[in-house]
Amino acid sequence: MKQGLRDSGNCCLKMEKSSTLDYINQMFPTEASLSGVEPLMQKVHNEIRIVDAEILAAVRQQSNSGSKAKEDLAAATSAVKELMYKVREIKSKAEQSETMVQEICRDIKKLDFAKKHITTTITALHRLTMLVSAIEQLQVMASKRQYKEASAQLEAVSQLCSHFDGYRDNPKITELRDKFKNIKQILKSHVFSDFSSLGTGKETEESNLLQHLSDACLVVDALEPSVREELVKNFCDRELISYQQIFEGAELAKLDKTERRYAWVKRRLRTNEEIWKIFPTSWHVDYLLCIQFCKLTRTQLEDILENMKEKPDVGTLLMALQRTIEFEEELADKFGGSGSSRTVTDGFEETDKTENNNQTVLDIRKKYEKKLAAHQGDQDDDKDLAVPGAGFNFRGIISSCFEPHLTVYVEFEEKTLMENLEKLVQEETWDIVDGSQTSILSSSMQVVLIIRRSLKRCSALTKNQTLLNLFKVFQRVLRAYATKLFMKLPKGGTGIVAAATGMDGQIKTSDKDERMICYIVNTAEYCHKTAEELAENVSKIIDTQLADAVDMSEVQDEFSAVITKALVTLVNGLETKFDIEMAAMTRVPWGTLESVGDQSEYVTNIKMILNGSIPVLGRLLSPVYFQFFLDKLASSLGPRFYLNIFKCKQISETGAQQMLLDTQAVKTILLDIPSLGKQTSGAASYSKFVSREMSKAEALLKVILSPVDSVADTYSALLPEGTPSEFQRILDLKGLKKADQQTILEDFNKRGSGISQVPVATSAAAPVIPAAAPAPPPVASQLSGAILASREDVLTRAAALGRGAATTGFKRFLALTEAAKDRTDGPFRKLFNA
Repeated sequence: MKQGLRDSGNCCLKMEKSSTLDYINQMFPTEASLSGVEPLMQKVHNEIRIVDAEILAAVRQQSNSGSKAKEDLAAATSAVKELMYKVREIKSKAEQSETMVQEICRDIKKLDFAKKHITTTITALHRLTMLVSAIEQLQVMASKRQYKEASAQLEAVSQLCSHFDGYRDNPKITELRDKFKNIKQILKSHVFSDFSSLGTGKETEESNLLQHLSDACLVVDALEPSVREELVKNFCDRELISYQQIFEGAELAKLDKTERRYAWVKRRLRTNEEIWKIFPTSWHVDYLLCIQFCKLTRTQLEDILENMKEKPDVGTLLMALQRTIEFEEELADKFGGSGSSRTVTDGFEETDKTENNNQTVLDIRKKYEKKLAAHQGDQDDDKDLAVPGAGFNFRGIISSCFEPHLTVYVEFEEKTLMENLEKLVQEETWDIVDGSQTSILSSSMQVVLIIRRSLKRCSALTKNQTLLNLFKVFQRVLRAYATKLFMKLPKGGTGIVAAATGMDGQIKTSDKDERMICYIVNTAEYCHKTAEELAENVSKIIDTQLADAVDMSEVQDEFSAVITKALVTLVNGLETKFDIEMAAMTRVPWGTLESVGDQSEYVTNIKMILNGSIPVLGRLLSPVYFQFFLDKLASSLGPRFYLNIFKCKQISETGAQQMLLDTQAVKTILLDIPSLGKQTSGAASYSKFVSREMSKAEALLKVILSPVDSVADTYSALLPEGTPSEFQRILDLKGLKKADQQTILEDFNKRGSGISQVPVATSAAAPVIPAAAPAPPPVASQLSGAILASREDVLTRAAALGRGAATTGFKRFLALTEAAKDRTDGPFRKLFNA
């Protein structure tokens, strides 16, 4: 700290030194001004003396203040000691006062305790007298069966006994309690004996019997709750003895007599309503009787169903189940049972009322307007039986026993659905009425309608395993319909004649067939979407434990396969129409043409074929499927046109120019297809694809047009993926002799321009011929074999890729499209990734 003060002082001195110099220079700027130094010094000395005097006075004053502070501290310490002494003195006097008060009140407390004990004794003796008297009076009332007076006396005795709970060891009290217990037992036996006459007809003979029993109910209420429960149970058991005897007999112990069971209990409740008014409403005798009735009925129906030698009749089973459900609903409405009535989803409202009204079973099932909650929990638990609506659920208490036996109903539904499916397919015209707003086959909408009706009927019965079993039936029905659609697609020619004429595997389609294929595509798409909606609706209404088993993905896959096959068939059918024009192209004398004119006749015919089909396809197909069709058509027609050039004979320079003109015309025709179909959403990618495919044919013709001495260079530049066999065929098309070809081929092989890979257009049709291989067989025969190969080569390879890369039908569809086009993007991906 001293070091800090020292440093601070040095700093101040430096500052003062600097300011002092400035001050002196300011006061004495010249030598002449130095004459005033003496007066200034004298003034400074005077000020120093004044400051010293002030410092001395301050020091003296501070010395005097320290002495005074010590005196003040000593005075305060003395005052505190005096205060502590007074506090101890006050505390001692307070203790003396407390001792004096206790001595004064000691006698008073003894008197107070004595008074309290005397009062308690007098009260206990008085209550004991009252208890003895009350028990004696109660005993007299019990012997005379004076129930109304005895009920009030019971309550009074019970209250008096509660005051003597602390005297249980007293012999007199124990004696009185035992006597009271015996009296209650006597009353109970009298009441049970009197109630045994209820329902035997004595109530009509003795007019006061009902009033007498009503008074007895007051006694039962005054006794323990277990007495009331036992009395009500005995009464319900007696009431149901006759029911049990009647419906366990061979005549009525049948499923078709179920309705008579419910009629019996309704009649019993109605006829005995006046008699049962003797019971207090808080006892809920009718409610408890119905619970006992439901449990007994469930047991008997289970025995009937399990002991049947043959499967129950569907109509009888459904009739019994319907009447059971209606009875449970009546009980739930009457007594306010817990659980809510199940309703079928709004999406399954019936829209067609033309169903056959002569079928009794269907009439029965059409009456179901409500779905019923499955009966859950332990129905034998009596803790919920005391008060209506306190947790007991009448809905399902009986009807749930039908659940394990509803397989016959599911089998009947499946048989009905399959028969309707066969009928609808047979009646299907496979055409759409003019003016229709949809391009969907009517049979598909009818199939979906009968499935929805079936779901509505079943959902009114159960949410459990039966509904799941019926859902599996729906899957089989939809699969069967998908198979019907698949089998309706045009097939290729088969047999010896087709193979001999070169038509094996070719698909011929008329304009009507093309429309039908479009309808099948749209129908399969509708069924694909509807199957998903059906699964969602079933998942919402089925029991949550079974919801995970509800899945329509496999059914959707089958409809996706139908869509894929239909579109491929559409492409193949259109390709078959081009066969004549492709053959006409090879018959044109390209080697002897003298001049280049307008486009050839086969090009015009190709345009006419497309003009006849594309507008209809564009109108009927959705943009997604139309785009897929166009891509398949371009991926097939482009490579085919390229291969068809090799099938021609010699091509002169004029012929090559004419063929190049025709190629450009075909390219223009293909590029105009989206506009022709009035669907241009994916025209950009399609145009790029067509241009890429047709550019190969243009490049081939440019090679044929090139001079002989530069044909090898032109071929390598325009067709870098070409093979020696193709190059040899080009030399044949140019009309070169074998000797001239040999020199050019040797020069071509030396430069190693041959590539072992097959061109993309012919990779699935022509074998790979290495550059160093010996002379191959004539290329024309190889190309002929390629033409005879399946025109589905690209589609087959794409489908193989799709099977490995996709798990659902729509994803396979996308994989098929993208693999065939050999690209990773496309207008179809948005649909399947949505």
